[in-house]
Amino acid sequence: MKLHFSITTAEEQRERRGGRYVLYSVCLEGFLLGKARYSQLRRWDAQLRQLFGSAVPAFPPKYYLAMTKSMADERQSQLEQYLQNVTLDSNITNSDVFIAFFRKLQQVTLCKMGLSRELTKYFSLFFFQDHDDGVLSVVKKVAEFELPYVSLQSMKVLHCKLGIRKWYMDPSLDTLLMDCRASLNLLYMQAIQEVERNWVKPTEGQMQELELLQKNAHKVKVSLAFTANHSSSIFLLQFLELIREMQFYGYVRLDPCMCDYPEEGCTADVYVGNNEINCCIKLPTNQIKEVSFKINRLRSWQVTFLGATKGGEEDTLEFRFEYNDSGTWQWIILYTKQAFLLSSCLKKMISEHMTKAAREGQEMVVHSGFISRKRFLVRPNEDDRVFEKIREEDL
Repeated sequence: MKLHFSITTAEEQRERRGGRYVLYSVCLEGFLLGKARYSQLRRWDAQLRQLFGSAVPAFPPKYYLAMTKSMADERQSQLEQYLQNVTLDSNITNSDVFIAFFRKLQQVTLCKMGLSRELTKYFSLFFFQDHDDGVLSVVKKVAEFELPYVSLQSMKVLHCKLGIRKWYMDPSLDTLLMDCRASLNLLYMQAIQEVERNWVKPTEGQMQELELLQKNAHKVKVSLAFTANHSSSIFLLQFLELIREMQFYGYVRLDPCMCDYPEEGCTADVYVGNNEINCCIKLPTNQIKEVSFKINRLRSWQVTFLGATKGGEEDTLEFRFEYNDSGTWQWIILYTKQAFLLSSCLKKMISEHMTKAAREGQEMVVHSGFISRKRFLVRPNEDDRVFEKIREEDL
C-alpha cells in the first residue's frame, strides 16, 4: 500500500563554489524524514531501475536550463508523486537499495536487546508523547527505513520519546513469542503499562486476580535486565494469559477526537485492534454509545489534510472510512491528529486478516487512500538532514 510521502518545502542553497541547488524536505506521514537534493534522488532512482526496470515509476526529468518558478513548483510536485508511487510495489520497498537509502535501524536495535532475529518482525519502534496529566499518546510508528534520531529532532515541539511495543493487532499472536525471554519481557512491560494507563478494561474480578498475581510475586518489577529464572517466567505467563481475556488488551488507544457518527458534534474514545475500530461515543445529549466497526464490513478509507489549525501549531487531519451499516454503505469521519497511525493499524489488521482468510479460502478487498486538500506546513529543523553523516552514537 502507498506510503504517505510529501515534500513540504524546497529551499535554495548555495554551494561553496558559488553554485546553487534545491534541498527538498521529505516528510513521511506528516513528520520530517530528511532532506535531499534532486541529484541524490536521481541516483537512487537509477539504482532502483537497475534492479526493477520498468516497474519503477517515471522520475521527474532533468532541466538543463535555469528553472522558472512554475518549473520548480512542478518538479516539487512530481518528486512528491514519485515518492508515493515508488512505494506501491512491495518488491521495491523491501529491497536493500530502498531500505539502505533511508537507513534501516530498527532490527539492529531489537537484536541488541536480545530478541531473536526471527521475532523482530513482531515489534517496532514508536514515537510516544507523555503528557503532564499522565496520558500517553502514540504519535506514529517508525518506518523501517526511517532515521529515529532525525525524526525526533523534527518533533522537538511535541516532546516525543522513542519506545518499543509489539506491532501486531491480533492478541492471540502473543502465543508465538512465549519461548523467547526478551519478547516475554517486552510483552509483560507493555501489558503493565496498558493497565497503569487504563488502556485495558478489566472487570472487577479480573482486576483482583491481577493484583493477587502481583502481590504473590512480591511486587517484582520486570525489566529487560530481569534475571531469567523458571519461577519468574511462570509469573509472566500467568499474567499475560489473564490479561489477554481483558477488553482492549493489545489495542492501540487514540486520543479523544471528534466524529460525525451517529451525528455531528460527537466526541469519541477510539481503540483499534483485534479486527475492529471500537468507539466509545459521547453524544451531544451527553449519552454514551459504544460502537464496534468490524474490518470485514469496511470497504475503503482516506486520510485528508484539512490544513493547519487557527494557531498554526497543528495540522487538522480527517480520517474517513466507508462502512456497511445494516446493509447500507456510508462514510464515517473521525477528526484526529493520529489519522496516519489509525491508517497504519488498519493496514496491519487487514494484512493479518487476509493471511488468515487465505488459509481458510476466503477473499477480502479493501482500498485505502490519501488526499491532500490543502498543503500543510511543517517547520523542520534546518540541521535535520538524513543524507548528511550522522554519528553512530546519535542513533
